[in-house]
Amino acid sequence: MTTTHSFIAGQDVASADTYDNIDPATGQSLGAVSRGGAAEVDQAVTSGAAAQREWARTTPEHRSDRLTAWAALVDRDAEELARLESEDTGKPLSQARTDSTVAARYLRFYAHAIDSYYGLTIPKGPDLHAYTLREPFGVVGSVIAWNYPMQLFSRSVAAAVATGNASVVKPADETPRTAVALARLAVEAGIPAGIVNVVTGTGAEAGAALTAHPGVGHLSFVGSTEVGSLIAHAAAERVVPTVLELGGKSAQLVFADADLTAASEAVVRGVLQNAGQTCSAGSRLIVHRDVQDELLDLVVQRFRTTTIGPGSEDLDLGPLVSAKQQQRVEGFMDDLAGGELLVGGSRPEGEHLSAGAYFSPTLVHGVDPQGRLAQEEVFGPVIASMTFDEEDEAVALANSTAYGLLAAVWTDNLSRGHRLASALRAGQVFVNNYGAGGGVELPFGGWGKSGYGREKGYEALDAFTQTKTVVVKL
Repeated sequence: MTTTHSFIAGQDVASADTYDNIDPATGQSLGAVSRGGAAEVDQAVTSGAAAQREWARTTPEHRSDRLTAWAALVDRDAEELARLESEDTGKPLSQARTDSTVAARYLRFYAHAIDSYYGLTIPKGPDLHAYTLREPFGVVGSVIAWNYPMQLFSRSVAAAVATGNASVVKPADETPRTAVALARLAVEAGIPAGIVNVVTGTGAEAGAALTAHPGVGHLSFVGSTEVGSLIAHAAAERVVPTVLELGGKSAQLVFADADLTAASEAVVRGVLQNAGQTCSAGSRLIVHRDVQDELLDLVVQRFRTTTIGPGSEDLDLGPLVSAKQQQRVEGFMDDLAGGELLVGGSRPEGEHLSAGAYFSPTLVHGVDPQGRLAQEEVFGPVIASMTFDEEDEAVALANSTAYGLLAAVWTDNLSRGHRLASALRAGQVFVNNYGAGGGVELPFGGWGKSGYGREKGYEALDAFTQTKTVVVKL
């Protein structure tokens, strides 16, 4: 086992202290990680600022070529990156392979998008020439979560670097290795050392130092609403623009005319993916009374046949990211908010699973819409289900939490689908499908306590640039 260090200005940077990176499938150490802090963050920001001045002067075509080369290297090392991701997070290997593929896709998408990212001309009369420029912030900081380390790294860094910024990333302390590996590949691809930096460590130390650093001109964060609020406060003190992608309590609304087989498969997939540790997991099921028994039976059957084991075995469900997260999910089972436990609700049986942070797929039906299980983000393979009779009731239930990230509508009536797409309070609405935030091209972000700003898609280029207006008298 080797020690994972910060990667700054193209070099490994060790810290005085380290901590163990724990495999959630076994409880054993995967190796030590450098515990970076204010000194390492300052070094990363300083190196980023020095490199960014020349990087911003390069042509979009040049930056596009370097990002494309970076994507090719991610494809080359995809299997090794997937193995690291699977070990760090516990997710099944096939899901980690998808993360490798999507990470490369982000790099290619923004490599192509920057070629056609232009300012505007504004008609102000024959004697004035007015136009806008999109300019980078300089050094941007990204604090990313542990559930999709590669995807979150690439979706933030690719857009930032494409638009001429330098990036300093603080990966989650549980999942640092793929961020460092991706940063190494950036240098191999010809992106100047210092443009992509990674500082490993804890949120309270490295993360806090990054958000408070006066040389960071823009912040993005993916994680819990509680931590996002702290970062927003820190950014507000320095008047720094921030994009926050926070928690979710996404609802899937299933009407009586829906294709129940397709809906049930999506419901199961939407909460088993990454063990439910997805901000856009479909953790609430809102089902019409006429089909609730049939739909719930389909979900229960699928949950009971779910295969569980280490990510390396590539089964349906891996462990949660840590024993701490396992205990948190268990805590929700102490109060089912008046609901009936239909399946799951505990750690799975089996000696071979006892050392890992596993939790069985769980469905609780008849939950009080205002109860904790229906209102708070569990971040585990747990569905809170409730029943409706009328369309307005379904919408009210879906909109009854403080979150607003995703929603899905399952119905054969496309007029209803479009109508509810407008009525639902969510950043993304799926009709007769569910993407868990899927699609590199799709702008992604939430309403309410799910955060603000948008990443992904073309809108991310706007997020990582500032508009400058120039007016010339002719």
